[in-house]
Amino acid sequence: MKLTIIGCSGSFPGPDSPASCYLLEAEGFRMLLDFGNGSLGALQRHIGLYDVDAICLSHLHADHCLDLCPYHVVRTYSPRGPLPRLPVHAPADAPRRLAAAYGMPKEPGLETAFDFVRLSPGVFEVGPFQVTAAPVNHPVETYGFRVSHGGRSIAYSADTGESAELVKLASGADLFLCEASFVEGPAQPADLHLTGRQAAEHAAAADAGTLVLTHLVPWNSTEQVLEEASRGGFAGRIELARSGAHYDLEG
Repeated sequence: MKLTIIGCSGSFPGPDSPASCYLLEAEGFRMLLDFGNGSLGALQRHIGLYDVDAICLSHLHADHCLDLCPYHVVRTYSPRGPLPRLPVHAPADAPRRLAAAYGMPKEPGLETAFDFVRLSPGVFEVGPFQVTAAPVNHPVETYGFRVSHGGRSIAYSADTGESAELVKLASGADLFLCEASFVEGPAQPADLHLTGRQAAEHAAAADAGTLVLTHLVPWNSTEQVLEEASRGGFAGRIELARSGAHYDLEG
């Protein structure tokens, strides 16, 4: 299983990265976790424009889903003609919300290009991957994901505040992509995002392998995020996500 970080900027694209998007590949199958604004362009540095086989959207905030709208154009108006409908596993309101973002009529909306599958907690198969979805602590319906293949696993927090469900989801994962949107300070909103320290605390509680801090908001100091994570009691490797970084998890 191979992970490529397409976008890791939190809340909006930064100067060096699009918003959230992660490419997972195994056995020639390519799946995206999230498809935030700006990520469609960067994705083309790594795979062909038509080479996505499935998409999982953690939630419907723009920085995690908005590039599904231009991808509708890609799959509908390709010089080859319309492409087959692509499976999109997403929260219940995705077809309506994304059609509204695109400015399309309610019928048929984006469903001419995408086969929307409603997410719920549990385990399901996507190509060669086993995917576990679990609700996490964010103001809208949001799911973290665990993706397994060949005896290895990657956990992805999506956006979350402190979450016992996230610890369960990431338990024993080889690689833990965990958001670290906040830096320590007074009056941080509760039940919204994590600091680097909190991300490391979740990784330690889960006994995860490598911790990759992601959803890095451009106005924060990444050095501060990393330093705060070093105080979270996690004994494993900690690093900052970077657009274009690759991780190979061999079975």
